[in-house]
Amino acid sequence: MKYWRTPYNIDEVKIPQGEIHIIKDRCKGCKFCVEYCPKDVLEMSEEFNAKGYHPPYVKNPEDCVNCGLCEMLCPEFAIWSTLKEETGSTSGG
Repeated sequence: MKYWRTPYNIDEVKIPQGEIHIIKDRCKGCKFCVEYCPKDVLEMSEEFNAKGYHPPYVKNPEDCVNCGLCEMLCPEFAIWSTLKEETGSTSGG
């Protein structure tokens, strides 16, 4: 993540990483999730779903911070985010 200034506790704070899930055939193309995403993670696709609408797709998956705003705004419950599990090395004793 790019900061306009470096926070004093950047080494202590872990930024959550989210993973977005979309049910394309449930989407009605309202664009709420795309317009209000604070990190510009989503973009409208050129493909059509079963209803004839353009569903969103995940443009920048690494920028998602799992804020859940897309989930709250979607009137059709077609999108949600989950916390991505950390895949780092485990230290054992």
